[in-house]
Amino acid sequence: MGVMDRLVLSDAQWDRISGLIIGRPDQRGSTGRDNRMFVEGVLWIVRTGSPWRDLPEAFGEWNSVFRRFSRWSAKGIWLRMFEALADDPDFEYLIVDSTIVRAHQHASGAKGGAQNQAIGRSRGGLTTKIHMAVRGLGCPVRFFLTAGQAGDAPQAQPLIEGLPADVVMGDAAYDSDALRSAIAAKGAQAVIPNNPSRAIKYPLNKPLYAERHLIECCFSKLKRFRRVATRYEKTARNYFAVVTIAAALLWLR
Repeated sequence: MGVMDRLVLSDAQWDRISGLIIGRPDQRGSTGRDNRMFVEGVLWIVRTGSPWRDLPEAFGEWNSVFRRFSRWSAKGIWLRMFEALADDPDFEYLIVDSTIVRAHQHASGAKGGAQNQAIGRSRGGLTTKIHMAVRGLGCPVRFFLTAGQAGDAPQAQPLIEGLPADVVMGDAAYDSDALRSAIAAKGAQAVIPNNPSRAIKYPLNKPLYAERHLIECCFSKLKRFRRVATRYEKTARNYFAVVTIAAALLWLR
């Protein structure tokens, strides 16, 4: 099976995103040169987890593709693409959770130190944590990165800020008075189990809480992309772009 048989995007999917990126086929210069094969090359890297040097020649010279990927990361083009696709009219559920990703040893050593690049060191080695909010369709609407040892509850408020919802769900790690107050201020219901140490217990809507599995399914789908499941990127910006690309594909399917 050749490389061209392993392309990710259908014509219909490409039509949905082609207008969201810089450069058109009729433009001269690198930004207009075969955008589709460039994007397919990046998708091949994200899906397979292969080193950039192993990018098949059909997608272009690997270093040129990598540098262009990095430029798009810096310009926020991947994020713009994701945000345009993540248009879920169902505002009923908002589910928050996090997942820890092992960072490859080659991911360390970027400028600013590990902490500034969202890499932490723990008993399990180098790790990054993805904090995510998912809608009722099971697709992500917002996410960001921290070092692997960061707690969940302090990250939840910026995760849900400005996002409409009738119900906000999370596991017991999100049981904090500050978060419950922030959810109430949104006019939403908090569906969060009580921390065992809590003196005054809040009621839990168990049938609603059963829907929390949607975010676990979302993480499972994202980690099918091998470059999401293991972090190889040295910079948080480029790893965030990798997660963004995978998240955008979930909306395309």
